[in-house]
Amino acid sequence: MYDYKENIADTLLNQIDQKKNPCVVGLDPILEQIPEYVKRDSKEYKNPFEAVRDTIIEFNKLIIDAIADIVPAVKPQMAFYEKYGSEGVKAFEATVKYAREKGLIVIEDAKRNDIGHTVKAYAEGHLGKVLLTNGTYAHSYNVDFMTVNPYLGSDGLLPFVEACKKYSKGIFVLVKTSNPSSGELQDKSVSDAECVYDIVAKYVYNVGKELTGTRGYSAIGAVVGATYPDEARKLRKTMPNSMFLVPGYGAQGGKADDIIYCFNEDGYGAVVSSSRSIIYAYNREDFKNRYKPKEFPAAARDAAIRMRDNITKTLKKHKKLPSW
Repeated sequence: MYDYKENIADTLLNQIDQKKNPCVVGLDPILEQIPEYVKRDSKEYKNPFEAVRDTIIEFNKLIIDAIADIVPAVKPQMAFYEKYGSEGVKAFEATVKYAREKGLIVIEDAKRNDIGHTVKAYAEGHLGKVLLTNGTYAHSYNVDFMTVNPYLGSDGLLPFVEACKKYSKGIFVLVKTSNPSSGELQDKSVSDAECVYDIVAKYVYNVGKELTGTRGYSAIGAVVGATYPDEARKLRKTMPNSMFLVPGYGAQGGKADDIIYCFNEDGYGAVVSSSRSIIYAYNREDFKNRYKPKEFPAAARDAAIRMRDNITKTLKKHKKLPSW
């Protein structure tokens, strides 16, 4: 178990050093891709959503058990849980609890944002503590990091920043996302020298300065997609002390050489995320002949190790591998 009181960027970096791995596994439960033997029989439940809940929990636990000793963090995407209503949220809560018990940092991919009391409620519920009827305060979701949307301005971000200060948590702000249409808004020019993502990046860097840890990185980080290496190179210079969460590796087409610019020269500053290509590796063409459906945890572990080795090999090639 790690120290929850230190700057969360320090915690993440220490976990990366311990595992010698800057890779994160996304926990995106897709019922159609979960092996049949894991699925609970809905006939045994009064509410079929409860069968889905227990299926997701079991699947995630098996994945976590297989990878906990080799990755520093997991990244559950809230949409895959919320789609099943309250029982799906219970599965999310159980997943977070189990991952933390296994010593993993939890990055909630929720992309939340609002203003006023609403955004404060998001920050308290996901990162901080909430008031109970007995007058005490308690953690609700209690994740370590969450992704947030910056497009309501400082009104929508500062309550998250305050929660990070108060509870030693962190956020990753959407700056340049990995999806193909991200440029429709994020790449729009605001001057001859800047586009929208440049403005967001400068804001992330400036607001994160006061939350810089002892290792030189801030708890206020940025989401920068693996599918845009040229933009990543530029953004790394704008946000030298920001941790980057790098989605898009694997199933979305991002390659190891694409993400090299997300790392600083010291070999730190980024965590690379992959979800489907890891947790459903047993379905991949290059894995099908080696793993049966009941061996999906072993396939996930194999895929996670391959990803780690590919990323670290690339860091070494570019002379950015830390002296682990």
